[in-house]
Amino acid sequence: MPPPSDVQTQPIIAFAGVSKVYPARNESAEVVALHDIDLQVPQGAIVGVIGKSGAGKSTLIRLINGLERPSRGSVLVNGTDVTALGERDLREARRSIGMIFQHFNLLSSRTAFENIALPLEIAGVAKSEIAGIVGPLLAMVGLSDKRDRYPAELSGGQKQRVGIARALATKPKVLLSDEATSALDPETTDQILSLLKTINAELKLTIVFITHEMSVVKKLADRVAVLEGGRIVEQGTTFEVFANPRHETTKRFVGSITGGNVPEWLRAKLKPERLAGDSAVLHVGFTGRGAGQPVLSRLARNFGIDVNILHGQVETIASHPFGSLFISVAADPEVLGKVIAELKAGQNTVEHLGYVA
Repeated sequence: MPPPSDVQTQPIIAFAGVSKVYPARNESAEVVALHDIDLQVPQGAIVGVIGKSGAGKSTLIRLINGLERPSRGSVLVNGTDVTALGERDLREARRSIGMIFQHFNLLSSRTAFENIALPLEIAGVAKSEIAGIVGPLLAMVGLSDKRDRYPAELSGGQKQRVGIARALATKPKVLLSDEATSALDPETTDQILSLLKTINAELKLTIVFITHEMSVVKKLADRVAVLEGGRIVEQGTTFEVFANPRHETTKRFVGSITGGNVPEWLRAKLKPERLAGDSAVLHVGFTGRGAGQPVLSRLARNFGIDVNILHGQVETIASHPFGSLFISVAADPEVLGKVIAELKAGQNTVEHLGYVA
């Protein structure tokens, strides 16, 4: 019997040793936008790429659709090395790669229907067929009643829905999103993220989006890559990265969402050495089922100690519960070691931050 096909296990997007260097201009030095990027995007995944301004996010996403060419390495999309394509073949390849933008990029002189129809017209689709494609797309994004409206007559969220429908017009296999929600208010952002999740589920469409907002990653992505200075410093499933961030950049991003950053008022009170009567301060990350268990009350009962919650919150990340708590434990060093061991035995993360009076 022949071995089972591994087609489904192949990534739809693969970066291999990719670097992008912009040459020096005038007296300025060359700019290394990306350095030695290795990244694989599974078929049907929603992958968020997060980083501060200047981290290389926009360059990375523009390499996928060939708007930028790497200085070194290769970028494969659906098995095709887009870095090796000539302009004609690249235009053809881009039909399978949709793109939505931060500022919508709609043509003001065209209606919603006509904006969505534009890539079909460019692709040479017969006029008689276009209505049969655009109509269902308008319905999918909830804008059937806005088909004859111009962009100036639409809200920001409606404009972005038109942009999404336009990106889907050529039935792409990959959808790229460049900060698509950063110009929208929180309520509209949630609506757009929900729409993208629906599109991913119904069309089995792979989505790669870049953002500087960890809240967007938490709500949308099932995988995440963190960029810092043109390098991927951390990547994995969204839950893995949120629950156990390893790089300092990731910790700063994640902490702002999960409550993992040490509050300033607590940081000001922390001491590195224990004095008589001091309590130890622990940062505990509760994952999975442990997030809903009475762990702290059991500790207090089993060890006969006082456990005080100083700060924390419980979140749902990628459909998994996750709790982040800062606690003080009134215990001598020997008992404290046993407390930490018991917490870790429950597959929780524990960090001993210091002591408070």
